[in-house]
Amino acid sequence: MIVAGFILLAVGAADLVRQFAPRRWIGYLVVVVALLLLGSVSDALLPMAASLVVGALWVWSMPDDRRAPLGFWPAVLLGVLAVGAVVWFGARQDAGLIGEVWTLRSPFGEVSFDLAMLVLGVGVFLLESANLVVRAALDGEHTWRPADPVTETVVVTTAEVETSAEPVTTAEAVITADGTEVASSDAGAEEATSSLSDPRAGFKGGRLIGPLERMLVLILTLAAAYPILAAMLAAKGIVRFPEISRDGETGARAEYFLVGSLVSWVMALGSAFLVWWAAHS
Repeated sequence: MIVAGFILLAVGAADLVRQFAPRRWIGYLVVVVALLLLGSVSDALLPMAASLVVGALWVWSMPDDRRAPLGFWPAVLLGVLAVGAVVWFGARQDAGLIGEVWTLRSPFGEVSFDLAMLVLGVGVFLLESANLVVRAALDGEHTWRPADPVTETVVVTTAEVETSAEPVTTAEAVITADGTEVASSDAGAEEATSSLSDPRAGFKGGRLIGPLERMLVLILTLAAAYPILAAMLAAKGIVRFPEISRDGETGARAEYFLVGSLVSWVMALGSAFLVWWAAHS
């Protein structure tokens, strides 16, 4: 259990550093020191060292500024590793120095330090790392945002732009949230230049809505508030229905919504199941 907690915490913290830290090397150093302290006081130096290795491999295999070289597979392997660590190792009898003073009660009973670390790691992972997993899933399925019939934008891949015989000016190429480039005759030069300089432009809403949605799914599932959970998921579909209804014949808009939402929900529900299993093992 403590192994899964450290691994998920290292991966999630590394992605938060990549997203929000102005100087990444300082953020990475803070993460390493924090994990080292947690591993020392909890007598879990080996799980801590393993988490640093997994975190470094995750940063390499799941870049935030380009398409993942290994696609969706790092997320699958991470999930298998986390589940295996919880199922095989379980909770420890001795939590080191911190175990002597650790006391945390909840409506579901007493929470051990190992379980608290797992919950912390799951929560941190769902904040930003899950966004990268969703993007990798969309990239792997070649599911792009479709053209908007109002603005008549045309979605093309980066490879198509690079191999085009005629160069595309900055006023015509705009990078969307999922890493594709959009050619639009209505886009201004200033807006296009800003989008090209920041490949994450236009994805800020998803970065906020996605983590909030996953945390709500996690909490509601653990609290067994299934009617509220079902109502929330149904409400999201209702809110997005006007956009999906303009899908046309290709179905790309509905496919984009379904793939992204389902991957996000699976991660949140899987995390809830992982915590539930650890608490009852």
